[in-house]
Parts: sequence; C-alpha cells; structure tokens
Amino acid sequence: MTALPFRSRTPYLDPRKLVLATDLDGTLLAGPQEARRRVRELFGGGLEGATLVFVTGRGLESVMPLLADPTIPTPDYIIADVGATIVHGNLRPVEPLHHEIAARWPGSQAVLKALAGFPQLERQSVPQERRCSFIAPEGAVTPALRSAVAALGCELLFSAGRYLDVLPRGVGKGPALRRLIDAAGFDPAHVVVAGDTLNDLSLFETGLRGVVVGGAEPALVARVRRMPSVFIAENAGCGGILDGLAHHGLRAHHAGTADVAHLPGKAELVMVYHRLPFDEAVEDGVAVRRRPKSPNGIMPTLLSLFSGGRTGSWVAWSQQDSRDPDGFASHVPVDPEQYPNLQAARIALTGEDVDLFYKKFSKEAFWPIIFSFPDRAEFRQDHWERYLDVNRLFAEQAAREAAEGATVWVHDYNLWMVPAFLRPLRPDLKIAFFHHTAFPSSDVFNILPWRRDIVASLLQCDYVGFHIPRYVENFVDAARSCAPVEVVASAPCAPRFLTYGCALGVDTTTTAIEAGGRRVALGAHPVGTDVALIGRLMQTPQVAADRAEIDGYLAGRTGIVSIERLDYVKGSLEKLQAFERLLEQHPALAGKVTLLNIITPAAPGMEIYDTLREELDRTVGRINGRFSTLDWVPVRYFYRSLPFEAVLAHYAACDIAWITPLRDGLNLVAKEYIAARHAVGKPGVLILSEFAGAAVELHGALLTNPYDAHSMTDRLYRAITMGPDEAAYRAERMAAIVADHDVARWGGEFLAAVADAAAGTDALPEAA
Repeated sequence: MTALPFRSRTPYLDPRKLVLATDLDGTLLAGPQEARRRVRELFGGGLEGATLVFVTGRGLESVMPLLADPTIPTPDYIIADVGATIVHGNLRPVEPLHHEIAARWPGSQAVLKALAGFPQLERQSVPQERRCSFIAPEGAVTPALRSAVAALGCELLFSAGRYLDVLPRGVGKGPALRRLIDAAGFDPAHVVVAGDTLNDLSLFETGLRGVVVGGAEPALVARVRRMPSVFIAENAGCGGILDGLAHHGLRAHHAGTADVAHLPGKAELVMVYHRLPFDEAVEDGVAVRRRPKSPNGIMPTLLSLFSGGRTGSWVAWSQQDSRDPDGFASHVPVDPEQYPNLQAARIALTGEDVDLFYKKFSKEAFWPIIFSFPDRAEFRQDHWERYLDVNRLFAEQAAREAAEGATVWVHDYNLWMVPAFLRPLRPDLKIAFFHHTAFPSSDVFNILPWRRDIVASLLQCDYVGFHIPRYVENFVDAARSCAPVEVVASAPCAPRFLTYGCALGVDTTTTAIEAGGRRVALGAHPVGTDVALIGRLMQTPQVAADRAEIDGYLAGRTGIVSIERLDYVKGSLEKLQAFERLLEQHPALAGKVTLLNIITPAAPGMEIYDTLREELDRTVGRINGRFSTLDWVPVRYFYRSLPFEAVLAHYAACDIAWITPLRDGLNLVAKEYIAARHAVGKPGVLILSEFAGAAVELHGALLTNPYDAHSMTDRLYRAITMGPDEAAYRAERMAAIVADHDVARWGGEFLAAVADAAAGTDALPEAA
C-alpha cells in the first residue's frame, strides 16, 4: 500500500487543524475513566477547530447508539464497515465517496452464492453494509477462496486469526481515510490515526502519524514497530491516545482546555426531584415556606432518609423572575430540627422555563407516550432544547452537591436527561433513577424523536428502578432497539407479583444488563403508602366527623368511591359510562348505590384537560338527570382538591373503591383505600384496572379491563353483590401486602438495591 505523502512536516500538531481518526473498540472506547473524560473534553469543544473521525469495523447501525452516549465525543465523520461506509457525523453520506464504494460492491447475495462452497465460513450476525463478514478458522484463507473473492471484484481482510471480511476492491480503513482526507481538504501533516488490532493496520500504512494504544494485538505491534511515524503507547485506550497526541507535538494536550469537572460537595445522598420538599409562597411581600399539602405523598418518605443526621441535598427548582434573581439564596435548610444536615439546593427557573419544560413539553410530549396515547403527543424541537437546558442545570447542581462517591437519586421522566449530563461531570458517583410513572412498550416509546438520547442517558445510571417487572422489561426492549444489550441477570416474578393473571404480568424480570461497556442494574419497586400515618389519622376527630357526615348522606346505601386527578389516562369518562350502564341493566339498584366521584383538578395552565372536564360535567349531568329521585342522586360529583383527612373519610365510609385507569404507573389511591378500611376494621372491595401497576401486586383485587365496557359493568355489579366472606378474605390479603410493603420499606429497599449494584451484586425481587 502506497503511503500518503505529507504536504508538509511540522514538529507539532496545530490544534486548529488536528484530525484524530481512531478505532473504537479497544481504542477510543477503552482506557481509564479520567483519560476518556479528557479526550471527550478535547474533542467536545476544548480544541477549537479539531476534527474527530470514527474509523471502525462495526456496521453503521452499531455505531449509532454511541452518538447519543454523553461520555463519548461526537464525531465529525464516521468510517464504518471497515471502510465500506463513509458518512458525516449526522449520518449523511459523504459524496461522491459513498456512491463510488457502492458501485464497486456486487451485493451480499452474490458474495454468499459465490462462497457457498466454503462451508468452513460462518457468517457473522452483525449489522453491515457493502461487506460480508465471516468467522473463519485458521487455514481457511486458501488460494481457492482468494480466487473466488477476486472473481467478484472484491478483496479479503483477515484479522485476529478468525475474522474475515469480504470488501469491495480497494476498500479498507486506510484507503477510506485517504479518500476522506482528500475530499474534506484536511492537511495530512495534522492527521493522527489510532488503533489496537491488525484490522487497523491499513490506517498505519498510510504513513500518517499514528498511535498504537497499550494492550494492542501483538501482531499489529510487530508490523508497525519499524514505522517511524507510529508511536507505540503503554497506556490503554484513551490514555494511549493522549500520550500519542503529546508525542506528536499537540501543545494543548495538557493545557488546551479548562477542567470542567466539579469538585466534590458534602452531600452523601442527593435527591434530584422537580419539586422542593416544601411549598413556596409569598405573604405580604415576604417569601414563606409551608409543608406540602398532602401528608401522604412520596415527600415524607424521601425526607425520612435524611433522619439521623445523614448529610444530604435536595435539588429542585424554585420559580423566580429570572435565572439569576437578586438576593436569591440557592441553599436553604429544609427542617433544621428533623433533618439538621439536609439543605435544599434551589435552581432558579423562570415561569417560562417551568411552563415549557414541565407543563407543556413533559405533559404534551412525554406524558402521552408514557401512558400509550401517542395520538395525543406533540413534539417540538425547541421545547426539547429547553428541556435539555433545564436538565443540564439540575445535573450541574447535583454535581456540585455530591460528596466523593455519593449516591444521586434522580426522580422521574421530567429529569430523564440528568444522568447524561451528570456522568461526565462526576464519574465517581452512584447514579440511581426511579420512574414514578409507567414505562411503555418499546414500539410506543420509540415514537419519541429523542428515544436514543433518553435511553443513552438512563444507561449512564448504576441502577434504574420501576414500579413493576413489566415496566422493567419494556425498558430493556426499548434499550435493545437503540443499542446492543445483553441481559446478564434475571429473576422470577412470582410469588410477589402476578404473572399470567394480569394484563401487566410477566413471569421473569431482568435485574441487570450490559450495554456500551456499562453494567446497569434494574429492579421493580412498587411505591407503598404510609400505613401507620393513615391509621393515626383515622382516629382523629376531623376524620370521624367527615365520615359521619358521609354516612348520613349515604343513609345505608352502598357507597362507591372513585378518586383521581383530571387526566385522560385515568379513564374517568369510561367509568361514568359503565356506571350508567349498570343502572340501565340493573334497575333494582336504583336508590341503593351511590357513586362518590372525586376529581382533583389539574395544575393551573394545563389546557389539554379542558375538553375532558366539559365531557365529565355533561356525563354526570346526564346520569343524574336520567336516574335521580326526590331522595337519591346516583352520582355525587366533586371537582376540587380535598384535604387528605376528607379523602380518608370517604374511604372509610364506602364499601367499594372503583379505580379503573386506562393506564397508571402504580396507583396509590388503591393502597390508601385498603389501609383506611383496615384501620376501621371493615373490609372493602377494590375494583382495579388491569393496566394499573398496583394490579400485579395487590393479590385480592377484583381486576377489570377498562377498555371492555362489559367487564367494567360486570365487575362493578359483582363487587356490589359480593358475599361478606369473600370480601373479607380479599381485603385481609391485600391489607397484609400493603402493610408489609409500605412506603418506608420502599425507600430503604431501593437504596439497598443501589448499594448492591455499586458493589457488583444484583438484588433479587423479594418474595411476598
């Protein structure tokens, strides 16, 4: 192979003209974490004007997942398929090079037909274009094989003693790079090639400056040892690349960029949550903090993890007039008495930030996809960019807060991209993520234009948790469609979770995967409720008084409680229609059952729910207009937020809870109802949608398909007519599950699973 002559020889590399053409596996994707970070910084803007070229034997399809990996620098060009594919970093073909190669390729079927008489060749099942790759034993490359390949107008490349590629004549890593240098007008004097296997030999045979990284294939080292332009490094991967760049005279190797890594903070545990653990308000022009309205949300449990003096930080937004308001205190204590070492690290966001990042983009783009309503989704690139901007702010703040080796716990889809920004800043951290929502099937999730970015971000975590095994498997499928994924550990779901008896059931769950050289542990952790708190509140005078008032209104009728937020995923309209059918089909129930329908309004500014609200109002009006009598109204409808004590009173007063969302990540209302009825010593019948996550956990619930009108009405009638013995058995079974797996246990087990993942052991789901 003729070496490409330098137009000039200089003793140093000009950072503005530098072109690094590097192999991936064993080279750019290998080496110490710090060296990889340094290379990423240099080619992520640290060396202004520098160009990065991926040169790999991988097929382009296998390279694509790397483009969304935040720990890998983004290439300007990609030479894939051992030189048979030449594209820009945005995957647009480099013409006319791409066309010229394609014109010389006879096609895979022609190659396979010509080589059918060589049974020792085993075709590799890897993505590839304009080449055919085989696994071949020693001695397989015979004159007859070479002749058959030559007759096709192709060439053989045999490497590592077992890999054989059939390529168009004149195609290879080195020739492809030479063509790209000419087409792009690069100065060969400032091009550096890097590799580690004999497959990379043609790169070094160009005569360009080269780096063979540490741990390279001995056969390659032997072939390049006498090449004066090639530096043989001792350090592996990116460490060798950095040493080679320094050897060849890159003056900016040690001082070209500022070190953007954050110094460690003090927090042992960092919560990254979109909301603060208190409500902020302004009274008489003075900012004040109040306890969250609901005492039974997730906040108290997360806060309890800082009891006992654990040093921590809670990263969340604080809505302000600007991102840099005058006199803004970024750090404030949460509760000095209960959590003396916990600070709230507030990120100042404007109203527009909150509106676009949370109210619009998260709810209009992500929410419909998460709950499998893709026809309602709206995707806007400018909103995605604002979302990225806000996620970056959260990641940078978390990086400043965390102590060396600390755990950072990121919460929910609003912050999907935080791990992508955080991992490069703080590779020492244990990053955990928990989804408080569902996770959809891969065919729905992949509708998202930014699916690869999101999956690549989550794959930067050490541990990713979901409510139930089905969501774990959905995530694995989504990841598998974006990148090569290997399942390295799994566990049976029974008896803790339903398997074949529920729409969301699966029989096994993945507990660890490997993707992109990283091991990511996974787990199912259904959030629990605060059973002890509910028990205490049920004994308060306020709940007793509210319950007595509801009992008086029901006047001995069977109460059916339904409580949910205004949202199309909750199935509120379908539920009312089913109740209307019940009254039509069973007229004897008139005056004997009452539906207490409580709808919590959506957050201000959520215009997407306005039409649903109008439809609910009309449907309730129609039902009550059709069936009401002088002393009975079938639907008692509340459209407002009720205090938690009032909600508990409704639970205590109603013999049936009717919870039938079309989709739901879990549904804590179901667990609250069970705990409340148990606290007052009365069984309660729970009708639960098969598509609520809690359905696979609550053995004893009466499951229904909310998309099946007959099922909805039939299950409601069965609940109304259920005998006391069956109702008591079902209720006791569910009460034991809810009490045993309460919210405190959820938090503790999640952090224990994160610690196990960091230690290299995968926690298995606990049996019920």
